[in-house]
Amino acid sequence: MSPGEAPTPTAERPREEVRLAITGMTCASCSARIERKLSKVAGVESATVNLATEKAVVSFTAPVTVDEIVAEVQKTGYGATVIGGAGRPAAGTLLEKLRAQELARQKVRQTAPSSPRTSPGTDHAEHADHEGHPGHPGHPGHPGHAGASEGHLDHTPPPSVLKRRLVVAIALTVPVLLLAMVAPDFGASPWLQLVLATPVVFWCAWPFHRAAAVNARHLASTMDTLVSLGVLAAWGYSVVELLQGGMHLYFEVAAVVTTFLLLGRFLEARAKDSGKDALRSLLDLGAKDVAVLRIDPRSRITSETRIPVDQLVVGDQFIVRPGEKVATDGIVRDGSSAVDASLVTGESTPVDVTPGDEVTGGSINATGRIVVEARKVGADTMLAGIQRLVEAAQTGKADVQRLADRVSAVFVPVVLVIAIGTFVAWLATGHDVAWSLAVAVTVLIIACPCALGLATPTALLVGTGRGAQLGTLIKGPQVLEDTRRVDTVVLDKTGTVTTGELRLRSIAVRGKLSKKAALTAAAAVEQGSEHPIARAIVDGAKLARVDLPRIRDFQANPGEGATARIKGTEVTVGKAVLFESVDPQLLEHAAGRAGTTVFVGWDGVAEAALTVEDTVRESSKAAVARLRSLGLTPYLLTGDSASNARSVAEQVGIDAGNVRADVLPAQKHEVITELQGRGKVVAMVGDGVNDAAALAQADLGLAMGSGTDVAMDSADIVLVRPDLGAVADAIGLSRETLRVIKQNLAWAFGYNTAAIPLAAFGLLNPMIAGATMALSSVIVVTSSLRLKRWGR
Repeated sequence: MSPGEAPTPTAERPREEVRLAITGMTCASCSARIERKLSKVAGVESATVNLATEKAVVSFTAPVTVDEIVAEVQKTGYGATVIGGAGRPAAGTLLEKLRAQELARQKVRQTAPSSPRTSPGTDHAEHADHEGHPGHPGHPGHPGHAGASEGHLDHTPPPSVLKRRLVVAIALTVPVLLLAMVAPDFGASPWLQLVLATPVVFWCAWPFHRAAAVNARHLASTMDTLVSLGVLAAWGYSVVELLQGGMHLYFEVAAVVTTFLLLGRFLEARAKDSGKDALRSLLDLGAKDVAVLRIDPRSRITSETRIPVDQLVVGDQFIVRPGEKVATDGIVRDGSSAVDASLVTGESTPVDVTPGDEVTGGSINATGRIVVEARKVGADTMLAGIQRLVEAAQTGKADVQRLADRVSAVFVPVVLVIAIGTFVAWLATGHDVAWSLAVAVTVLIIACPCALGLATPTALLVGTGRGAQLGTLIKGPQVLEDTRRVDTVVLDKTGTVTTGELRLRSIAVRGKLSKKAALTAAAAVEQGSEHPIARAIVDGAKLARVDLPRIRDFQANPGEGATARIKGTEVTVGKAVLFESVDPQLLEHAAGRAGTTVFVGWDGVAEAALTVEDTVRESSKAAVARLRSLGLTPYLLTGDSASNARSVAEQVGIDAGNVRADVLPAQKHEVITELQGRGKVVAMVGDGVNDAAALAQADLGLAMGSGTDVAMDSADIVLVRPDLGAVADAIGLSRETLRVIKQNLAWAFGYNTAAIPLAAFGLLNPMIAGATMALSSVIVVTSSLRLKRWGR
C-alpha cells in the first residue's frame, strides 16, 4: 500500500465463495458446530454445512483466506477438502466430488488389509477405517488435501467399509445373545460373553468411539458421544460385575446395540448412495473423449484425432457418429441427424438437426454423422450449469431445516443431562445400580438425533436429483416453501406457451389467382430477407414443395416489406400501405385472423394475403390443465396484440378474462405487482431478457432453459426442456419434496419427543432402544427415496 493510501473498506471488498467437502460428520450436531465455528471467523459472511451431501458453502471477504477456513474446520475436529476454486461458483464441482468418491471406493476395495500405506488419492478416513487405526493427520491449509486431521470416519463411507464391521458384529453378537437369553446358567457363559462382546464393543464400534473422543477433545458432543458412552457403560459395568461375581450382566446389550447401530449406518449409507443415483447419472452424461478434426500445417490435409474431452477449446470441430455422445455444446457445421437430448433436457422426442442448428453436450446422436463446432466448453456448458444448480440446491437449507439444526445443536448436551438425572433418580428411589444404569444407557442410545439431521437433506438430495432427470432445476430449498403458497401462474406467451417460431397459417387470394401462385411469388421475394415473417413464408413454401423462381433487384423496406423482380415483373410483399389498392375481402381476412398478415401483389394491387402465426407448443394445452389441477389460476401475458393473445389463450384453455395483451416489456413486472396487490401469490414463467424483472418480482420465478441467461439468473427454478409441462412438473415435485421433508421432520421430532420419556421411565430396554434409533434413520432416508419414483 502506498503512503497515504486508505485501506479498502470491507464493504467494497469482493465477496468470494468456497465449497468444501467435509469428512467426519455423524449427526446434525456436527454440522451445526462447524457452522457456528466458521461463522465466528472474521470475514466469513455465511457458512452452510449440509450433513447429507457432506459439503459446506462458505461466503467470505478478505482478510480471511481459504487456507484459514480449511484450518478452522480442522481445528474443530473435522476434515475439509476444497472442491473446485474459490471466488466463483466452482465449475463441475459435483462431478469432481462424485469422481473422487468413486476413486476412493475403488482404492478401498483394491487395497489389501496388510497394505502399509495409502496412495495419494485415498481418503484418509476411509483408509483408516479399512486398517482399523486412526487416519493420519491432514495438512492444514492445503486446499487440495483431504485434511482428515483427526481421523474421523466419513459420515457415509462406502457400504463395503461398514459391511466388514457389521458382518463381524453379527457373527459375534448372535452367540452372545443366545448365551445371555437361552443359556444364562451355563457355567462359562459370562466369560464367553465377555470374550465375544469385547471385539464388538471396541473394534466394531470403533468409529463411534473415535468420533466421540475427537469431539471430547474439542469440548463438544454429538450422536457418537451418546452411542459411545452407552455402549462402554454397559460393557464396563458388566466387566466390574463379572469380576465381583455378580450376575447382572449387559454384554448382550452392548453387542446388540452396536450391531443395530452399524446396521442402521450401513443401510443409511446404501440408501443415501441410491439417492445420489440421479446425480451420478450426470457424471456419466458427458463424453470422455472426442474425435477432433485437425489440419496438418504442412500438407494442409484434414485428419481425425481423438483427444480427451477436457482438451477441447472453443472453435474446435469434432465428429459425432451415430450412437456417440455430443462432446460439448456447439453448432452443427456438416451433416444431418436426429439428436436425443432426453438425458440432459428431459425432452423425450429426438430433435432433427442440420447445419446451423445448436446441439447440447451429453446428447446422443441417433442416426447420421455430423460435424459440430464447439461453442461452449468446460464450465460454460449447459451440463456444467445443471450440475452447479443441483449442487447449490442441495447445499442450501430450508427454514424448516434451520429449526431442526438449532434443536440438534443443544439436543445432545440436554440428553446427557437427562441421562445422568435419570441414573441418579432411579438410584435415589431405591433401585440398584444395574437397573439405574440400564435405564440411563437406554436414554443415551434412543435419543440420538440422527434422523432429525437427515430429514431435510436426504429429501432434497433425492428430490433435486429427480428434478434434474425431469429437466427441472430447483435453485434452492427455500423455493419449496414458495411453491406451496403459489395460487396464480402467469405465463409469458412467446417462447413459453408458444414456440416463438412463426409459421404460415393461411393464404387468401382475389380473383382467379391460385394459392400456390401467390405463395410462390411471396416466397420468391422473401427468400432475400432475414426477417422472421419472411423466413416463415419461405419455410411454408418449402413444406409445400414449391420451386422458387430466381429474383433480381431485391430491395428491403425496413418495417414495411420488400420488393423484387420476377421475370421482369416487380412483386411487392409487405403491409397494406405499400399498395395502391387492397381488396376489402383480403382486409377482412386479415382482420379475422390471429397472427400477422402480409400482402403480395404487383402493379400496385394486392393480389393475396398471407397470415403467419406463432406456433402453440403441442404440450401447452395439457400443461395448462395440469396447472389447474394443482390449484393454480393461469394468466397469459404478452406484448402481442389482443387478437393474437386471445387466439392462443383459447387454444390452450386460458380464460379470456385472464389475458393481458399489448404489455410493453417494462410493464410486465407491473402486471405481477398488480396481481400481488390483489392478494395473489404469483408464479411467473418466462424466457427472455424482457421477462427478467417480472421473474424477480414474482413470488416464484420459473425460466425456460431455452431462454436467456438473464432470465435464468432471475428465476428460482430453471426448466431445461422447452415444454410448459415442465412447469407443472417443477411445482408438483417441489410440493411433494416439501411434503416428504415435513413428514420426515414430524417423524424425527415425534420419535425423540416420545422415546426419551419412555426410556427415562424404564419402559424400554437398551436393545430395543438401539434397534429403534437405527430404524428411525433408515425410515427417514427410505421415506426420502420415494421421490425417486415421482412422475413415473
